[in-house]
Amino acid sequence: MFWTKRVVIGDGERGLVSKNRQFQRVLGPGVYRYFDPLGRIGVSTHDISQPEYRGGDKDALIRALGERLGEHFVLADIGSESVGLVSRNGRLSDVLPPGTRALFWRGLVEVTVETVSLNDGLALPRVVATRLRQIGLLERVAVALTVPVESTGLVFIDGELAQTLGPGSYAFWNFRKNVSAEVIDQRLLSLEVSGQELLTRDKVSLRVNLAASLRVADPVVARTRVAKHSDFIYRELQYGLRRAVGAKSLDELLGDKASLDADIFAYVRERVSEYGIEVTGVGVKDVILPGEMKEILNGVVQAEKLAQANVIRRREESNATRSLLNTARLIEDSPTLLRLKELEALEKVTEKIDTLTVFGGLDGVLKDLVKLR
Repeated sequence: MFWTKRVVIGDGERGLVSKNRQFQRVLGPGVYRYFDPLGRIGVSTHDISQPEYRGGDKDALIRALGERLGEHFVLADIGSESVGLVSRNGRLSDVLPPGTRALFWRGLVEVTVETVSLNDGLALPRVVATRLRQIGLLERVAVALTVPVESTGLVFIDGELAQTLGPGSYAFWNFRKNVSAEVIDQRLLSLEVSGQELLTRDKVSLRVNLAASLRVADPVVARTRVAKHSDFIYRELQYGLRRAVGAKSLDELLGDKASLDADIFAYVRERVSEYGIEVTGVGVKDVILPGEMKEILNGVVQAEKLAQANVIRRREESNATRSLLNTARLIEDSPTLLRLKELEALEKVTEKIDTLTVFGGLDGVLKDLVKLR
């Protein structure tokens, strides 16, 4: 009939009937006919496979249905101090922020809403955090962090340190309060201070490279008392290096580099220990001199080595002269020894002669060639 309105509601749908723009009833699956010659009746169809009701008249619908609301909807009325966990068919699927009011259709999808009080703490149970991470909601509703081994996690709520965390995975609701978290690495690390232009006590310019090993001993103190502890340590290493080098002459610095390391280590350790940082070692890697200073030092070293060589040479000459004098005294007192020395000299001479003609036999050689007194 021309004035009759036919409405079909499928198995996965629900209909809301209004007359003169006022809610009348909820329609389940089926076929409906309305006599509406003046066009006063309206029916809106909703797909309940996505169970959350998206209409803008949510509050009016709740008021109109009254006690019958539970027949068609699940009401989630989340207080200002709570969070709603929405599960669909037994699986967590959404999070409702504090102060949220939502409706979910009954029928096709089984929807349950669990309320979690924020007054009991902001930490998420691990099971909840894991599920929210799986569906990609964790970063939107919580602050998550993973603390590795040899590290400590710090949780700040509204700017105040609230908790320290050991190794593991954690998540905290970021509703109602400003939550932030940091991971402080407590492993041993190295820090280098390179290319420092310095002056020694005797006004010699040089460039020094320094290396240090350190670790964060107290993460709370290191984080709360120093803005950036790495920058702070770097600056203190610079100060310690300048102070130690400026107190030594070039000869002292080059002659005993270990004492330079010890001076820097003592200064830096004392300065940074009260800020929760432990320095385990400091060492000067390189001492680089300007070109002209290298030439001067090379000349000094060369002169020192030449002087040492001269001393050794004179000492050996003195020893040789003393030995020769002792030999002369022995020869003077023993003619036989003199004769032996003469024969040794003759042997050395004959080694350099190709042909030797002897007259008078062996007696002639002994008596005429070698004269004896």
